[in-house]
Amino acid sequence: MTLAPLQVERVALDDAAGRVLAAGIDADDDYPNAPRSAMDGFAIAAGSTPGDFAIAGDVAMGAAWKGTLLAGQAAAIPTGGVVPAGADAVVPIEDVRVDGDRLHVGISVAAGENVNPRAGDMRRGERILEAGQRLAGPQIGVLATVGVVEVPVYRRPSIAMISSGDELVPPVALPRPGQIRDSNRYAVAASLRMMGVDVRHYPTVSDEAGALEAALRSALGDCDAIVLSGGSSVGERDRTPDAIASLGTPGVLVHGLKVKPGKPTVLAAAGGKPVIGLPGNPTSAIMILEAVVAPIIGAMTGAELRRGAFTARLGSAIRSRPGWTWYVPVSVQNDGGTPVAHPLPLRSSSVSLPARAGGYVVADDPGGELPEGTLVTVYRFLGR
Repeated sequence: MTLAPLQVERVALDDAAGRVLAAGIDADDDYPNAPRSAMDGFAIAAGSTPGDFAIAGDVAMGAAWKGTLLAGQAAAIPTGGVVPAGADAVVPIEDVRVDGDRLHVGISVAAGENVNPRAGDMRRGERILEAGQRLAGPQIGVLATVGVVEVPVYRRPSIAMISSGDELVPPVALPRPGQIRDSNRYAVAASLRMMGVDVRHYPTVSDEAGALEAALRSALGDCDAIVLSGGSSVGERDRTPDAIASLGTPGVLVHGLKVKPGKPTVLAAAGGKPVIGLPGNPTSAIMILEAVVAPIIGAMTGAELRRGAFTARLGSAIRSRPGWTWYVPVSVQNDGGTPVAHPLPLRSSSVSLPARAGGYVVADDPGGELPEGTLVTVYRFLGR
């Protein structure tokens, strides 16, 4: 599947946190643009140490020293002050003795000591930030330093969130027998937002013939992708694959995965826009979104989604189905040393299971079993 090209926009520097940089950034000057002191002390010529110096004055912050320090002269200098011409080192204030306008340095100081050299951080024309980075505090600081106040970023993709099923009622409603509150809509939307997209809620679709097709066409015209919760299994009333296929080419690419939970997942596209059919069971929907759909969302935002992961030892065996991939939520016990991951009962219909879990383990051993004590990778849910 080929995704539609990413679009670029410019945002103010203060609005760029969390966005994905769309163009490489080069340093516009040397940083620092003059040698600066790394300590409070005195600027001196290192070759004259140890020895006595005449204090010629003070280096002021925000201004360069006028002229050149002569042989045998020193200048008081604050951290960050520009080192005067004629000096090549800074001796810390605690390593000297001051007697009026005379300075005694009793130690030998090397050239360059306690001096941040010109271009020691960044050099003019050097590529300092690459496109595809998600911007956080450190990157924002670099942009401010090099004077970038209008930041080129990829436009956040808009994703339509649609729920399907006559049994669904809003969270504010009291469910009658046979009804359930639509928790998937909000859980999936929140997870998508953590991945860096804008979510647009669309009305819940009834099980009437033609309703889903009409909702999908409307959402596809407005948004960059669709995520649909429910209606992807093989029951008589689950029309998602046929409805998606009616949107255009390439249509349904995958209907059904050899995974647990989440077997009835639908992966499709129309006109370069992904259309994802998530299972209706809450745990299945979240696990598929995290483990399978996240890379697609990352490609749409322009940056790989990075989740935390760590090594743990299984507290009990995982018995899966040979040839299948199981995503097993685990609780994590950490009393020092290697954490212990305890597999949780895998119930696809559970709403609370992903919230209780400290992460999940991918169980795809060909033999279908990971014995107790096996070292495994525990993947954290995105944003946690």
